[in-house]
Amino acid sequence: MNMKEITKLNKDELVKLLKEKRDLLREIAFGVAGSKAKNVKQVSSLKKDVARILTKFNSLRLSK
Repeated sequence: MNMKEITKLNKDELVKLLKEKRDLLREIAFGVAGSKAKNVKQVSSLKKDVARILTKFNSLRLSK
């Protein structure tokens, strides 16, 4: 997911997407610890997505 897609979302959609990404990250991170993961790069990609969502969320909060 890139910033162009994230900027099109409203606050409620951002919160929902953030929850989904964090849950998925948690599942994958514990899977990596148990060596169940096949795609280790997915963890770093999810972390970046969470950071992008939080950045947009904070910019919306500060603009008000």
